[in-house]
Amino acid sequence: MQKVVKKINSGLKGSVTIPADKSISHRAVMFASLANGKSLIKNFSKGRDPLSSLNVCKALGIEAEFKNDFLIINSNGKFFAPSKPLDCGNSGTTMRLMSGILAGQNFNSVLIGDESLSKRPMKRVIEPLSLMGAQIKSCDFKAPLNIIGKSLHAIDYVSKLASAQVKSCILLAGLNAQGTTSFTEPYVSRNHTEIMLKYMGANINSDENTVTIEKSELEPKTIEICGDISSAAFFIVAGLIVPNSKIILKNVGLNPTRTGIIEAAEKMGGHIEILDKKAVSGEIVGDIQISYSELKACTVEGKLIPRLIDELPIIAVLATQAQGTTIVKDAQDLRNKESDRIKAVVAELKKIGANIKETFDGFIINGKTPLSGGIQVESYHDHRLAMSLYVAGLICENPISINGFEWVDISFPEFAKLFNSIIL
Repeated sequence: MQKVVKKINSGLKGSVTIPADKSISHRAVMFASLANGKSLIKNFSKGRDPLSSLNVCKALGIEAEFKNDFLIINSNGKFFAPSKPLDCGNSGTTMRLMSGILAGQNFNSVLIGDESLSKRPMKRVIEPLSLMGAQIKSCDFKAPLNIIGKSLHAIDYVSKLASAQVKSCILLAGLNAQGTTSFTEPYVSRNHTEIMLKYMGANINSDENTVTIEKSELEPKTIEICGDISSAAFFIVAGLIVPNSKIILKNVGLNPTRTGIIEAAEKMGGHIEILDKKAVSGEIVGDIQISYSELKACTVEGKLIPRLIDELPIIAVLATQAQGTTIVKDAQDLRNKESDRIKAVVAELKKIGANIKETFDGFIINGKTPLSGGIQVESYHDHRLAMSLYVAGLICENPISINGFEWVDISFPEFAKLFNSIIL
């Protein structure tokens, strides 16, 4: 599917309710499936990736149905041997987190994915799981993953990479392992797993960059899922760079491990105000008001990177409209996403007139640069790149055509409709 995007001359105005957080939705359905009883999940994401996690849990014997605004999960706290390979679709979160859960089961299973997911690295979870006694067979540490269920034992694991997916995988394996499992990372990555496991009664504790967990049984709960700040990021940037814009984003998750996009935008001089902050199911939630701003360049690096790793493509768009030289570094893990996001972002933004240069661990952007557009750009089967290019198209002098725009449905099927609602 090709999407044509034209320049907005009148600004963006109004309010948008951001759809459910994808990361929290994955965890909600998995953890509710591990709890003995009935759990109610309010505002579950309808993106393809969270639905992949739901379908995998159903294939493992869990009862689940949508009723009004709730996903109802009925479980006895146990999974059953699947009758066929478990399809994770395009979702790396599904494959990596389910690896941790399935490694300690008393049956064998196979995790498969689409062409894109089958190219992504799984060594980062296979190695620590193997240290816990897991047996996982793969070809060059990539899917399909053949998991032979084993009894697991605890480990103290020190990761060179700050990764919420790796951390969650090990903690979920530790939930069913003998002893106390610990995971230490160089910086604190997103901590939705820790928050939700504690909310559901797990014996889990966090101390700076280290998390420990003991074998635990989870309690069924009502889980209310907030809006996804990674989805809100595209509206945040659009509000900052489209002249005459002023918008409010409703019900957005403000977990401190995820608000790097706000910190980076404010560092660049963006006008952002947080309204009506509160706690919902253990997570911090609020409304965000954004106004068009004159921006200046900054450096994005170090411990900020894990807090905005998914937002770096749209931050690159933001940087094209900032005076000076913006440097993004320490982000080499972008090369292991749905696409090589460093190479893809640089290639496509160059096409529309950005002054951007690729580095081994990020990119360098010189601004403020008018974007010419008037060309076809590629999504590389990458939902975040497709949405970032859409936002760039709103300020291009000439329309752009985005090929493969249907990949947006992976995380944000309502994306274009919600943008249309605030275009005057």
